[in-house]
Amino acid sequence: MPVAVWIVISGLDDLFITLVGFATCRLRFPWPSPATVRRAAQRPIAVFVPLWSEHSVIGRMLEHNLAAIQYRNYHFFVGVYPNDIPTIRAVAEQARRHPRVHIATCPHDGPTSKGDCLNWIYQRMKDHEARHNMRFRIVVMHDAEDLIHPESLRLINWFSRRYAMVQVPVLPLPTALGEWTHGLYCDEFAEYQQKDIPVRQHLGGFLPSNGVGTGFDRAALERLAATRYGRPFDPACLTEDYETGYLLHALGYRQLFLPVRTGAAGPMATREYFPRRFRPAISQRTRWVTGIALQSWQRHGWRAPWPQLYWFWRDRKGLVGNLLSPVANLVFVYGTASYLASLGQSAPWHFGSHIPTWISDTCQLTFGIALLQAAVRAHSGARIYGWRFATAVPIRMFWGNLVNFAATATALWQFWSAHTQGRGLAWHKTDHIYPVAQPELANAVGFHPLADAPANAAVGEFY
Repeated sequence: MPVAVWIVISGLDDLFITLVGFATCRLRFPWPSPATVRRAAQRPIAVFVPLWSEHSVIGRMLEHNLAAIQYRNYHFFVGVYPNDIPTIRAVAEQARRHPRVHIATCPHDGPTSKGDCLNWIYQRMKDHEARHNMRFRIVVMHDAEDLIHPESLRLINWFSRRYAMVQVPVLPLPTALGEWTHGLYCDEFAEYQQKDIPVRQHLGGFLPSNGVGTGFDRAALERLAATRYGRPFDPACLTEDYETGYLLHALGYRQLFLPVRTGAAGPMATREYFPRRFRPAISQRTRWVTGIALQSWQRHGWRAPWPQLYWFWRDRKGLVGNLLSPVANLVFVYGTASYLASLGQSAPWHFGSHIPTWISDTCQLTFGIALLQAAVRAHSGARIYGWRFATAVPIRMFWGNLVNFAATATALWQFWSAHTQGRGLAWHKTDHIYPVAQPELANAVGFHPLADAPANAAVGEFY
């Protein structure tokens, strides 16, 4: 019964977001015309790419995106560590071939954290400005495995005239139906980017950065840096993107999420592969739970304007829900098996036959909410990946409950151990797979194939 009560509370919360999403989905977003975006003055943009041990892919990532981006006034600033010689060489090769690419070397060995590397890239950008007597007006975040949409910098340039933070959607690349772990990322991001974040924006909630495809107004970053001894990003936070989004909103800056817009060339979004195996997925999600739920709670508590407290609740409720979800799955499987086993008996078992009516009604309510949420997730995924892929959503939801349970339990244990031992939280880098040159992939993301790309080239990244 306690599990059912929690599922009702959390489910009604999700149902509220779903209903608001239905009510606002027909509101027109003020997209400018393509001609208007192209004619807009192109302000200088600095693209930050933090690296650690990514020599096998960074060259190809830079080559592809430099050729694909339909914007002229931008430069890449690529962060490296002095003890990562192969990555330095790979970036230096691109810097020799492309004047838009600049190396930002951290003054100490790595790896440290993504936030720390970003801060030193920020200093390298300032040195470049001083030498060339210019000023970048926008800073955009990306990682070594990203396929940057050709129009994203144009749109960030356009909307950042009125917003201090502009977030381009992030969507996983499609994989085979049997890849449950990566398919789980596809399901979650499709729902999150098409329903949760737009509703959050409509209701006035702060927008957490996705870590990639985020454009920041330079003046806003400078004000944020002034609060942290010149460092715009928190080097101790495992999710510096979430922290930056919250702090900018707390300082009164406007934020904007660009809704997913699908055209002939595919969704306008940053595309990438996420972890495709169980253990790497747990490692990445452990970091997310630690940074978003635990560190945020530790730093900010529940001290925020009351409308933002609701979003703190939604971002942190997984600490309980992720631990209870496998229990709910076991209860569901037991009830289903009991019913099927009783079909051949003279007095078949039926739901609620041996428990009070109010408990039976509560459990049926939770089941109805779960069915609705599965349908909503399947609909979101079908819009991006097709209905064949979306039919496996219920199976992946069971798998996701197991993955999230393991990640949350690990995060709680690591956070408690670090606290009791008086040490900082360790940063663990996640290994990713870089896109391969395949015609179906090119059609899915709307980009030209990566010429001569090595199959399944591994890429490591911070977030």
